[in-house]
Amino acid sequence: MASAVLKVAAAGVSRCSHVALRRAHSTTVPLHQGVPASLWKLGRLNHIAIAVPDMEKATALYRDVLGATVSEKVPLPDHGVYTVFVELGNTKLELLHPLGEKSPISGFLLKNKSGGMHHICIEVDDISAAIADLKTKNIRMLSAEPRIGAHGKPVMFLHPKDCDGVLVELEEA
Repeated sequence: MASAVLKVAAAGVSRCSHVALRRAHSTTVPLHQGVPASLWKLGRLNHIAIAVPDMEKATALYRDVLGATVSEKVPLPDHGVYTVFVELGNTKLELLHPLGEKSPISGFLLKNKSGGMHHICIEVDDISAAIADLKTKNIRMLSAEPRIGAHGKPVMFLHPKDCDGVLVELEEA
């Protein structure tokens, strides 16, 4: 009787192992197949931009009072701004001040006399793919084509009305 039980147990193990082996080598189509993978990927927060009415005063605050490392003031005529970058451990602040009469920062400072947060910048691995994809999702761009930003890389601004009131800058990593 004991040998009969062993034979049945061995047969059961063999049958179970065969089923497990078949499952391990299954060619069943996964449920997520057919859903296209995104052609671009959102990356890290690159910087938070702050519009400032007095660049020297703002730079001194971060450098002299808070002890941060700050860059030199750099003019970006194509964007109508002066920039200073404040280095933080995990990201940067970008101080923005108007350059020229057509500066978008001038209008911002007219509405916000003390300055304030202007935009956030998030890195993407492929800005062209991101723009094309976001357009299909009815996210408006603020320019027809990407421009070269403060870091020498292509950037695109997304309309704040489509981004919960936040002006979002995408920068190719």
